[in-house]
Amino acid sequence: MANVNYPTVTAEMIERYYECNKQKKEIENQMEELKQLFHLYFDKSVGEEKKAEVVMGGYKLQRQVRKSEKFSDETVQKLEALRMHELIKTVKKPDDAKIKAAIQLNLIKEEELEGCLVTSSSMAISVKPLLPK
Repeated sequence: MANVNYPTVTAEMIERYYECNKQKKEIENQMEELKQLFHLYFDKSVGEEKKAEVVMGGYKLQRQVRKSEKFSDETVQKLEALRMHELIKTVKKPDDAKIKAAIQLNLIKEEELEGCLVTSSSMAISVKPLLPK
């Protein structure tokens, strides 16, 4: 049998992760405040939602404007009134709440939908101090 080396976790590593996560949150807050100031500066100097840049102290600060377009949900009613049904997308999706209710009421057996239920999971690491620092 092959010799398998598993990673080691130490108290110092956990503490370092905790401290780094705290610093990350503080840095993200500072960056968000600076971004708001930069947007306010550009709003006042060149106008709202305008592309802009400024060069200072060996750095170039840029504001980019990305636009996306999509039709609102009210478009469906207008297209129906114009009898343009071929321009309307019909999306068929299972109604999770109704399916679970139907199973509880024995209108459908869970076995009849075997292989249809998709389960997903995500993992997260959380570190909290046991004693206040």
